[in-house]
Amino acid sequence: MIDKIVFATGNEGKMREVRLILEDISLPVLSMKEAGIEAEIEENGKTFEENAAIKAKAVQKLSGGLVLADDSGLEIDYLNGEPGIYSARYMGEDTSYRVKNQNLIDRLAGVKDEDRTARFVCAIAAAFPNGEVLTTRGTIEGRIGYEEKGTNGFGYDPIFYLPEYGCSTAELEPSEKNSISHRGRALRLMRELLKERGL
Repeated sequence: MIDKIVFATGNEGKMREVRLILEDISLPVLSMKEAGIEAEIEENGKTFEENAAIKAKAVQKLSGGLVLADDSGLEIDYLNGEPGIYSARYMGEDTSYRVKNQNLIDRLAGVKDEDRTARFVCAIAAAFPNGEVLTTRGTIEGRIGYEEKGTNGFGYDPIFYLPEYGCSTAELEPSEKNSISHRGRALRLMRELLKERGL
């Protein structure tokens, strides 16, 4: 009997987004901390999906219930898809996003608007007690801006510019961001799969 969902993260910003999107699922959604789970997980997959599944399966073994995990990142076309699956570890895990963002802006110095294309990618994996693993993927296309803008997002949001909105994802209202974000899209796809299973 599945009585809760554990989302494999300690990131409070991410948990806020997750809870907003999964609010119509009948089960409580807990962070690892709230579920009393501590784990150091080596994400050594080659894709976002592989890393999300590694995380979900590792935490599922510790929790025994249904575990969701995500792996997400920023792919910049001009930089051959960097930082990609290494987005969180780019320039070192303890490096602030202000420094990471400035580094990416600097690496794109002199690059024209139309060549600054990028996307956020998010894969969500669900690990069930019976060993089944499901994955979904969501993406959002945009460009890398010329400076950080906005305070609503986290991570690379302040430099991810959406031409059709005329602002960065960090300048969007949280509800609007969730409706179009890569994590929002992947989570909504996962929500449908969970509902099909009666959750």
